[in-house]
Amino acid sequence: MNEVVRLNSAADKLLSPYRLGKLELPNRVVLAPLTRNRAALGNVPTSLMAKYYAQRASAGLLISEATQISPDGQGYEATPGIHSPEQIEGWQDVTKAVHARGGRIFLQLWHVGRVSHISLQPAGRAPVAPSAIRAKTKTFIGGTFADVSEPRALRRDEIPGIVDLFRQATINALDAGFDGVEVHGANGYLLDQFLRDGANKRDDDYGGSIENRARLLLEVLSAVIDEAGADRAGIRLSPVTPANDLSDSNPQALFRHVIAEIDRLAPVYIHVVEGATGGARDFGAPFDYAALRKDFRGSYIANNGYTPETARTAVESGAADLVAFGKPFLANPDLVDRLRLNAPLNEPDKATFYGGGAKGYTDYPTLELQTTRSGPFVRFFHACVMH
Repeated sequence: MNEVVRLNSAADKLLSPYRLGKLELPNRVVLAPLTRNRAALGNVPTSLMAKYYAQRASAGLLISEATQISPDGQGYEATPGIHSPEQIEGWQDVTKAVHARGGRIFLQLWHVGRVSHISLQPAGRAPVAPSAIRAKTKTFIGGTFADVSEPRALRRDEIPGIVDLFRQATINALDAGFDGVEVHGANGYLLDQFLRDGANKRDDDYGGSIENRARLLLEVLSAVIDEAGADRAGIRLSPVTPANDLSDSNPQALFRHVIAEIDRLAPVYIHVVEGATGGARDFGAPFDYAALRKDFRGSYIANNGYTPETARTAVESGAADLVAFGKPFLANPDLVDRLRLNAPLNEPDKATFYGGGAKGYTDYPTLELQTTRSGPFVRFFHACVMH
């Protein structure tokens, strides 16, 4: 038994400490942002959400579910915001619960852009986008999935207001007790829409060239860093994902430029969805993620379809500094302990991913609960985890 602990814990770089800015992380395991659609009326975080995040506080870093920066940034029902006093207060309960368990948590800042429905928009207005191109994708309303609405193109004079919304949301997140923030620049949402020539057909200084299409994302990241500090700001990117009807004619060139500019701003990390979000890691034409890793001097969080084995390989080889887990962490609140012991993982219940209550959210069993009928194993479990 002692030999098992030595091999699976002491020699495991994935479970070794890591310094992220001013934060000392106990391991390199990250909770990926996961939309769960369990916010209360007014898109306010709940005590159940506080329990959910606190259960997973053993991760090196928690990244919150995507959180809208404004009412018109919402794209799915029952997703939390960070723009009202009630929402800030609700998130304070979450961060207090996580910190009480010794955890560290960043808030993901989100504007969905065209991935929305008029029923979710203030006064039933059309969602905003870089260009008036409807996405061939769906949103979650009324407990089911429905086609998104036709968007309208943002006017040039409205774009500075988007930057200010991200700036204020950063201030609100820090007031709520978060250790930092992550800009959501991935998965076909507003900032990603501006990046891609498949969604951005503008003819002003926010469209056309790669430099112009990257402008809004970089302005937002700069504003966020101004408020939070570079050591408390990260950004999420998804270079080749087709999520939410996204496409680009030359993603490698686009993201080589984007990463070079991000590196100049020096956020503490980039969080990269490698491949198709929630799908094939080798989606599309070959993409050189190693080049992004090389061109960025901060920390690299790898994401998408990692198993314990591939995560260990990525960290050991230097391909990633940290690895984010989504569905495995959703179903295994004690994922870090299970990785340490090479224990079996619970299977996630897809029927409870979006909406609902505690079922499939906070009721997944831990190893300790699953082994209460086996006294010797419980004693071994405590010896491994607690000592």
